[in-house]
Amino acid sequence: MSASPAPTELSSTNGSAAALTTSTTSRKTRGAKVFTRRSKIANTQSLPTESDICIFYSTLTGTSEKYALHLRSTLSQHSDLSMRRIHVQNLDYLDDLDSYFVAPAQSLYNALYLFVIPSYASESPLDFFIETLKDTYNDFRIDSRPLRNLGGYAVFGIGDREGWDEDMYCYQAMLVDKYLRKLGAPRAFPVGTGNVKGNANDEFEEWISHLSDNLADPANVSEMVDISDSDDEEVEEVDKDADGADSLNLSNTTSAKDVIDVEDMGVIIENSRISNESTIKKAMVGRDTPTYNALTKQGYTIVGSHSGVKICRWTKSALRGRGSCYKFAFYGIKSHLCMETTPSLSCSNKCVFCWRHGSNPVGTTWRWQVDPPDVILEGALEAHYAKIKQMRGVPGVQAARFAEAFTVRHCALSLVGEPIFYPHINEFVRMLHERGISSFLVCNAQHPEQLKTLEQVTQLYVSIDASDKESLRRIDRPLHRDFWERFNRCLDIIRNKTSQRTVFRLTLVKGFNASEVLGYAKLVAQALPCFIEIKGVTYCGTSAATSGQKGTTNGGSKGSLTMANVPFYEEVRDFVLQLNASLKDLGLDYDIAAEHAHSCCILIAQNRFKIEGEWYTHIDYARFFELLREGGEFGPMDYIAKSPSWALFGAEQAGFNPEDERVVSKKSKAYKIESGRYR
Repeated sequence: MSASPAPTELSSTNGSAAALTTSTTSRKTRGAKVFTRRSKIANTQSLPTESDICIFYSTLTGTSEKYALHLRSTLSQHSDLSMRRIHVQNLDYLDDLDSYFVAPAQSLYNALYLFVIPSYASESPLDFFIETLKDTYNDFRIDSRPLRNLGGYAVFGIGDREGWDEDMYCYQAMLVDKYLRKLGAPRAFPVGTGNVKGNANDEFEEWISHLSDNLADPANVSEMVDISDSDDEEVEEVDKDADGADSLNLSNTTSAKDVIDVEDMGVIIENSRISNESTIKKAMVGRDTPTYNALTKQGYTIVGSHSGVKICRWTKSALRGRGSCYKFAFYGIKSHLCMETTPSLSCSNKCVFCWRHGSNPVGTTWRWQVDPPDVILEGALEAHYAKIKQMRGVPGVQAARFAEAFTVRHCALSLVGEPIFYPHINEFVRMLHERGISSFLVCNAQHPEQLKTLEQVTQLYVSIDASDKESLRRIDRPLHRDFWERFNRCLDIIRNKTSQRTVFRLTLVKGFNASEVLGYAKLVAQALPCFIEIKGVTYCGTSAATSGQKGTTNGGSKGSLTMANVPFYEEVRDFVLQLNASLKDLGLDYDIAAEHAHSCCILIAQNRFKIEGEWYTHIDYARFFELLREGGEFGPMDYIAKSPSWALFGAEQAGFNPEDERVVSKKSKAYKIESGRYR
């Protein structure tokens, strides 16, 4: 089964919303329930209200967004609907799905939900949304019909009729419709479908026309017409999972209302086991899918079915003798000897500052096929070296460093996704160490069980992007409902991993978390990491993946993370000085050790790494591997090395290696001269 190609591109009309081309076609709708309800006018401005229309979409290619914007434009021009506020929301980056679909706020009562749902054979953030609806329906602890107070919903699916089996055509739209109905939401209009290799634009136009007329028809506003669908029945023959695989339902053996004979239980369990074993798990990132195309377009090389490699800009810089990243100043890692990779492109967060632009899968549990660790490592090294080879013709590349780069000595498991999520992460790290490659692993403090069982790594990072629950929800957009409890369990685990070099990584985002000094200090007191890295957020371009959280406009998208959210180095330094003072006020033995102004990054370290007035934050890598081979217990102080003077905080070089050449663009130089600041 291949992924559905992108729906037909929509042209712009008057520079506002996209317009559809026109031609004749027949109506494509499914279902048999028509419903409208009188809406009330509310004055709530911060969130959608009773009188509002919420348009939700999911996209990897941007086309579904264009359809959603066109739907907003058309409805806003309808004379009977023009007074209703219309909100367009990207499901992939919605702050809190629960507040819309699990326990809707009272302000959403009578709001109308409209969906534009694409079809993908590959994994995408849409799968997580469908799983959320499904889990909510199956969770006995949650109200069985939490969406019953909505004013209605309607779904339009986009798919490829030629490339899919008939029962799989627009199947994800059908699943959204099915579970919304099961959660009690009244269907305002039947499911519409658009064939991308047919007349998707015309089918969408016709669906909008019938939908808007139905919503505005005064003959239907006071009563709800309830015509049962097949998916409303108590007993179903087969339930289609989100991945299209058949799963055994109890009704295959007996009616849900019948009493199950004890002798039948063995048959039911065995049939369920066989069914589960026969289900083929799909690739996290399949070839020739929108996810694969989006990631490769961003410069990633996909390894196997769920891993990736990307060459860092600092690797390119180091090859040209123009400086390494902050890890060289802090820990002695030469960037041209470092490989950035991840064994899991999937993540359980959707951070506002993420550089992947919403193109990778998300999830709270591993549900994909698993590649062996040796296959991932070999593929990662091969892909990394292939990228290094591409640098041989770049002006300024130094021959000696170019030759050295073909022997990777460090692996940064922090590229994208959640490395610790990979089921065989310990085996993978061991293989790195066997090759003499150091391991720098970064986790997002959402997988405490995996963190607890993680074996020795060279340095263990945990991302600390907020100091309280609401800020963490707003910045990291975690998928786990118990994200704050998971976060705190991970901090407790970090405190007990005394044999590891542990690091807090703080990413400062102006307007989000750059003023939570005391809160961060208390988190440090809870986990007592060896080091604290404070870094200004890196701007990666405006996209849906970087939607801000500062409210909405009438019918518009949320604001975007922009350069205004990137702190100046001076602002990062001021924050660090305040944090350091707060740590001392709490009686914690930390101090500022090193800086790399060119990465907008500063290091705070425990004072035990300051020996006779000299900082020892660097790593003796040869000693680390020697200790591993010996097999005994060892800790962070057993493989330290002295930090160079140019890397220390306050040094004239500000963390830049004097052996390299500092190249400043004319634009950056002019900006610094004019403002006295630099990012």
